[in-house]
Amino acid sequence: MSDRRSFYITTPIYYVNDKPHIGHAYTTIACDVLARFWRMDGRDVYFLTGTDEHGQKVEKSAEAAGMDPLAFCDLQSAKFRELAAAMNISNDDFIRTTEPRHIAASQAIWQALEKAGDIYLGSYAGWYAVRDEAFYAEDELTKGPDSRFVAPSGAPVDWVEEPSYFFRLSAWGDRLLAFYDAHPDFILPPGKRNEVVSFVKGGLKDLSVSRTTFKWGVPVPGAPDHIMYVWLDALTNYVTAVGYPDKQAELYQRFWPADLHMVGKDILRFHTVYWPAFLMAAGVEPPKRVFAHGWWTAEGQKMSKTLGNVIDPYELIASYGLDQVRYVLLREFPFGNDGDFSRKSVITRINGELANGFGNLGQRTLSFIAKNAEGRLPEPGRLTEADQALLQHVYGLLPAMRSEMASQALYQALQLWVEAVNAANRYIDSEAPWSLRKTDPERMGTVLWVLAEAIRCLALIIHPVVPQAADRLLDQLAVDSTARSFAAIGTSGALKGGTLLPAPAGIFPRLQDPVAAA
Repeated sequence: MSDRRSFYITTPIYYVNDKPHIGHAYTTIACDVLARFWRMDGRDVYFLTGTDEHGQKVEKSAEAAGMDPLAFCDLQSAKFRELAAAMNISNDDFIRTTEPRHIAASQAIWQALEKAGDIYLGSYAGWYAVRDEAFYAEDELTKGPDSRFVAPSGAPVDWVEEPSYFFRLSAWGDRLLAFYDAHPDFILPPGKRNEVVSFVKGGLKDLSVSRTTFKWGVPVPGAPDHIMYVWLDALTNYVTAVGYPDKQAELYQRFWPADLHMVGKDILRFHTVYWPAFLMAAGVEPPKRVFAHGWWTAEGQKMSKTLGNVIDPYELIASYGLDQVRYVLLREFPFGNDGDFSRKSVITRINGELANGFGNLGQRTLSFIAKNAEGRLPEPGRLTEADQALLQHVYGLLPAMRSEMASQALYQALQLWVEAVNAANRYIDSEAPWSLRKTDPERMGTVLWVLAEAIRCLALIIHPVVPQAADRLLDQLAVDSTARSFAAIGTSGALKGGTLLPAPAGIFPRLQDPVAAA
């Protein structure tokens, strides 16, 4: 993690041929949590998402739908904007590759590559997968049941022959390996770094970067019969959004190079081989990190339209609640691994950690204050060793979670939070304020204040993950909106004894699986 106070994070731009599904939601929520976390930690954050709208696949899909390609993209791109809004995503910009600013930036980076001598005109003959918008060597292909070659992704490939401009990728192998050595955390998780290094060491071939057999894309400057290879166009979005080619633009100066490109593992090569080579050839500094996360299965099966088990994020939100979905998608398995979506597991997780864990902690503490302290936060007395141990645990949670968030270890960060919630629940059980009410009211007041302070800090720390629920809980503690940053954790006097608190209300109801109940 850079020491600079800015933080630029991007999702991949989503291909408009896809209907938004759980994979899109997963990536975007992960980026949103990181963006919110670093904002609350005082960093200057810029968060980008958007849609990838060019290429042969889009052109064919628009034709099949009987639509103009741009009209088709307008319709499809809007679905991703709507999903971002539905998931309470805090992106600062939403980019479309059909925007004039992006077309200008793509042509500018092409001209920079051409000026550097890294682009030349030739002809391409080889295998191309329209679905992946990717070129493949024959040794990467396998034969399907119909004896037709397919890519590693399972996409069918076609033999393509056409005039093409090429990028001299073959000249960048040693320089890329030197870059990886100098920046060992450029690719995470480590296993993915090993894959990329092995691929580059195997030798790189020059990359075809233009097409002439279709028209839906960015025209090559000075050669309008050629359309830029969709990945060169698409990857450029990350610099378009901060003002490229104007390197003196305010956003470019503040945020480039990007701190983190978050991608699915299927597009790792494009982001860690092609993209840094394009940038270095164009005289632009590469991003600081590319993190490749894993894929979801559904109830133990690969998700597919054929099986009809593709998970709709809107259905998840309707079934389980928005914040619950945001939490559980990042809590089910370590970020970077593959994982399975199981409704039973999701319900167990939500009920165990959110409803029974944190939600119940807040509900019973605040309800007890309402009934036994006239609804006012008690004044704390002398703190015992048990009081101090809980507060130190909670106050120490932020630096521990900050370390995990810096390496995108979202699951581990949430595990630390769960352990702190469990510690607070053990504390309330052992201190038993319901017994102290009759035997030692002053001690009862101290216990309730310590619990309220622990809940306040726990709500602040989990705010990036469950912002709506955390805000509702902070409202019930009468925490001012100006005191809802990480700087307020452990602040003396943040909770003032005698403050009249609003009526308590639960934030995480227990759930029953609507499918199982049907």
